[in-house]
Amino acid sequence: MQVLQVQLEIRPDPAEVGRARKWARSRLAGSGIEADEPVAETLILLVSELVTNAVVHTGCPAVLRLVLPGAAEEAGGASATVRLEVADASTRPPSRRCAEGDETSGRGLALVDGLADRWGWSTEGAGKRIWCEVDRCPTGSAAAALCDRPPVSCDAAPAAREGAVAVYRGGVPVCEGFAYEAV
Repeated sequence: MQVLQVQLEIRPDPAEVGRARKWARSRLAGSGIEADEPVAETLILLVSELVTNAVVHTGCPAVLRLVLPGAAEEAGGASATVRLEVADASTRPPSRRCAEGDETSGRGLALVDGLADRWGWSTEGAGKRIWCEVDRCPTGSAAAALCDRPPVSCDAAPAAREGAVAVYRGGVPVCEGFAYEAV
């Protein structure tokens, strides 16, 4: 399997969110994911949410990483997965909450949960890594129906203990508290 992994260092400055979106758009286009594909805008929104969370809630520098499928995975309209990761030096775990009414924040992880096929987080060294994956489905085929997203749920909360790993599918924790991550 051929993949392309690229990364961008993020300063703890809200202006970095726009820079991260622009960078991600160029990397997606360079990997063959066209701007008019629905998956491209989904990935840009996910970049925006995860980088915003890192910048606003940690006050630490972060690293944005994209793991993009190679041409071999996309040949013949085959499905491929794009992985997005944001690593930071904060030990504070991500915290999901459901924003109410006119609140201006608190929807980020619910959006990630609703848009990503899988997402989770794990401790890493002195900090953590939050990741999500989006399956790029063949367009115009019956296989595309397999990529429908489950509804957003606000019931699941990430594990908050040292060394924890939490993996979610449609808001339901599927692997919580293990010291490894199955990908």
